Amino acid sequence: MESILKNGIVYDPTNNIKGEKKDVMIRDGKIVDSVSSDAQVIDVTNKLVMAAGVDVHSHIAGPKLCVGRLYRPEDERRGVKAKTATARAETGFSIPSCPATGYRYSKMGYGTVAEAAVPPLEAKHTHEEIMAIPNIDISPLALFGNNWFVLQFVKEGDLEGLAAFVSAWLKISKCYGMKVVNPCGSEAWGWGMNVHGIDDPAPYWDVTGRQVMVALTKVNEMLGLPHSMHIHTNDLGHPGNYKTTLETMKAVEDLKKNPSVSRNQIMHCTHLQFHAYGGTTWRDAKSGAKPLADYINKHDHITCDVGQVTLDETTTMTADAPMEYDLYKLSGLKWANKDIELETASGLIPCIYSGKAPVSSLQWAIGLELFLMIDDPWKVVLTTDSPNAGPFIRYPRIISWLMSSDRRTEMIENKEVHKWVSKRTDLPTLDRVYDWNDIATVTRSAPAKILGFEERGHLGVGANADVAVYDIEPENFDPTKAANAAVVEDVLGRALYTIKDGQILVKDGEIAKVVPSRHLWTNIQGFEQQEKKVLEDIMPMFNKYYTIKFENYKVHDHYIEPSIEYKVKASK
Repeated sequence: MESILKNGIVYDPTNNIKGEKKDVMIRDGKIVDSVSSDAQVIDVTNKLVMAAGVDVHSHIAGPKLCVGRLYRPEDERRGVKAKTATARAETGFSIPSCPATGYRYSKMGYGTVAEAAVPPLEAKHTHEEIMAIPNIDISPLALFGNNWFVLQFVKEGDLEGLAAFVSAWLKISKCYGMKVVNPCGSEAWGWGMNVHGIDDPAPYWDVTGRQVMVALTKVNEMLGLPHSMHIHTNDLGHPGNYKTTLETMKAVEDLKKNPSVSRNQIMHCTHLQFHAYGGTTWRDAKSGAKPLADYINKHDHITCDVGQVTLDETTTMTADAPMEYDLYKLSGLKWANKDIELETASGLIPCIYSGKAPVSSLQWAIGLELFLMIDDPWKVVLTTDSPNAGPFIRYPRIISWLMSSDRRTEMIENKEVHKWVSKRTDLPTLDRVYDWNDIATVTRSAPAKILGFEERGHLGVGANADVAVYDIEPENFDPTKAANAAVVEDVLGRALYTIKDGQILVKDGEIAKVVPSRHLWTNIQGFEQQEKKVLEDIMPMFNKYYTIKFENYKVHDHYIEPSIEYKVKASK
């Protein structure tokens, strides 16, 4: 099982390789420094070569997706593709079928995706869908920010009990890390309410979002989880919410002073575009990107992904259920609501982001401002919060915007986007462009580092042999020209080769092979006694309030085959 990719132009920011012509050698699913003369030779002379993409935040498996497919048949009729000798039929645009999800990521040259919101009660269902998604490894993040047990431990100030609970629950749900959504807000939604800002208490709990996210961030570090705290901050989608976002970032700033915290980046703020609005209402809304970008530029404890609006019709789905209700009231479009007892809540509505609409154009511009104002591409990575700001298949289009200020100017001057872009954002003044090394950073190296993957997102010796090759010669192509934006989008959407663990899964933009996706989960070592005690302590409450028996709650091993287990040692 040896192969060699010959003479490609390689971009690998992790290893400081910036467009060097070199060979990439593979043996038994890993990158190696040499192969035998019997190795298969794949000629990729002068073609763009990167590690396979890593997506830090997407919604691709779980109950929200199923609800969306059921209540949006009009979306399922889009993106229909007949089966081939290799691949099953595909359906869906913003909410593709499970097979289509794997195929489409694979065709873009991606190899690893984080499923960003798993209610532990629905973890079995999520893992079942992961089993139906081919060709990508998936790291599910479990929701904790509105869990009754979390609220109870925080209220009591029992940090060690909280850590034991999180450790046990990650093993029970077979998830990779923690996710916090609108802390205390989704619990408030169970009573028909929301919280506003980080210091509003959850009804009947006398616990605030600030207390929850700070406690869980501390626990994240105590347990040594590979990924930093992954947070969807309060006040998503509300004008003026950049202040709440800034307060959230500041709330954990002092945790860096704790000697037990060894890593620089301890909080990841997801889909930051939705949390970067100025103004007081949608009538006077404006960009709030600059103060957030300035803060991130000056502080190393924060990373973010953007949640870039793609100007499509799509489906919004989030565990921030009260926000979906607000969006329903604003738009008048159909709405679905799904509550998860004792754990979280979610909502779904269709959404039309039109370049002719002022708010959609403002959101589009704010996302690009964040990309262009945050100086270090290792701190800001490419997502659409798929499908919320647009489907993940639009990543190549976003890349074309990032690489060409001429294309952005053309869209503004030709009125492809509303005049609010010029009047209420700084985007027209930003002429920065991303180069291929920056693109490799925000789609490969940085998300892999943020998620804590040492073996992904790069092409160094010992890395997984996850490689993407694109049919473009970077040395002879100018992506800054507006006329070339469509070429960038087309080429990056149809990889010449996608190689996963040394196997060619995509060739010439088509699926060449289908393999099972792997479930990536974290097994925390060193908290076993505390876990046993906490399970005994919470069981009366579990049995009283849950409608499912604990024996049926746990995700058993047969739900996660094949899988990769990441063992980490708790620091306490």
